[in-house]
Amino acid sequence: MTFKRRDFLTASAALAGIAGLSPFGIRPSFAQGAEPVYKPEEGASLRLLRWTPFVKGDEDAWLANTAKFTEATGVEVRIDKESWEDIRPKAAVAANVGSGPDLVMCWFDDAHQYPDKLVDLTELANYLGGKYGGWYDGVKGYATRGDKFIAMPLTAIGNAVCYRDSHMKAAGFSEFPKDTDGFLELCKAMKAKGTPAGFPHGKAVGDGNNYAHWLLWSHGGKMVDEGGKVVINSPETLKAINYAKALYETFIPGTESWLDINNNRAFLAGQVSLTANGVSLYYASKKDPATAELAADIRTTNFPIGPVGQSVELHQTSSLLLFNHTKYPEAAKAYIKFMMEADQMNAWITGSSAYCCQPLKAFADNPVWTSDPIHAPYARASETLRPNGYAGPLGYASAGVMADYVLVDMFASAVTGQMTPEEAVVEAERRANRYYRV
Repeated sequence: MTFKRRDFLTASAALAGIAGLSPFGIRPSFAQGAEPVYKPEEGASLRLLRWTPFVKGDEDAWLANTAKFTEATGVEVRIDKESWEDIRPKAAVAANVGSGPDLVMCWFDDAHQYPDKLVDLTELANYLGGKYGGWYDGVKGYATRGDKFIAMPLTAIGNAVCYRDSHMKAAGFSEFPKDTDGFLELCKAMKAKGTPAGFPHGKAVGDGNNYAHWLLWSHGGKMVDEGGKVVINSPETLKAINYAKALYETFIPGTESWLDINNNRAFLAGQVSLTANGVSLYYASKKDPATAELAADIRTTNFPIGPVGQSVELHQTSSLLLFNHTKYPEAAKAYIKFMMEADQMNAWITGSSAYCCQPLKAFADNPVWTSDPIHAPYARASETLRPNGYAGPLGYASAGVMADYVLVDMFASAVTGQMTPEEAVVEAERRANRYYRV
């Protein structure tokens, strides 16, 4: 979709309805540096590639904010959408061939795969961080290389366990288990009642990675150590795999082929009663009268704590990257700056209904986080997330291992019986070393 001046009135009205254009009392910090000014080039136009939204309000608010930018600057912005799984390869192709979209909403540490293809956004990022209370470390790490911002931190999309409260109680549990042992027993009991669980073991860039990393980290395993040495072949990893195998036996059949959309569909269709997802699952059920009863029965909670003794979650993370093949770098920086300022960012967070968590600390006071108890497990995603490259540094290797689904495939091959747990670990070690030896 391309925005022109004639789109402004309609889009602005929609945006005002979403958030009232209120900055929620945020005021600039006196510690901020000088405000950068970006003057769009004559005749500038931009193209942004973003992920397909799971919450319509996310897209509506983003488009309305974009229309405001076009009205203010005259710069038209074309916004294209791709499925979650297609964003990464589309961005990589654009980086390699030097043409395509000017900007991309990328995943995790994708920017580290081609940092030399990106425009330096350090000046703008430092200004925004100073003005709005600083960046959360997790989202900042995905977008920085040393002291340089190679992308703009945009959001963490929280991932939490979603379940049917009545089905949990029918299985004999008065409250949701807080540890992994209790969680396994709940899944067994729910399967016995005909209301099973289901978590993705397929190449789902969001839900599959969130589940796989939680399995590993909750049992004390990790892909690499602090120095970047591959240490996936460990007793802790084998414990995580054996636990995953036990959970998999309680799942609905077919989860090894699930992508990010499949667990949503299965839950809304009543095929599973427990999964993990963004808050989008709740809102998808609320908007359809046919699933109103299901919506009232949904509860959300953070993942159970495993033998490691602490909450460890990945969460989905997205950054805005700007390719250096753009013809209009000043216009692109002006667009990013506009979209990250308080009026626009708060409207987007509100419109997203707790789906998109703020990257800057000042926006944590947005009322959306306390407007519904369902939002609670998602409210601190940006603050609590653990980067996928844990415990080593983020960079080409961590990005490559995630893009190649090394961890996701390790669990999938073991739980389905394609490999023994020991074989799966050795294969994951071999594949990870291909990146970490570069």
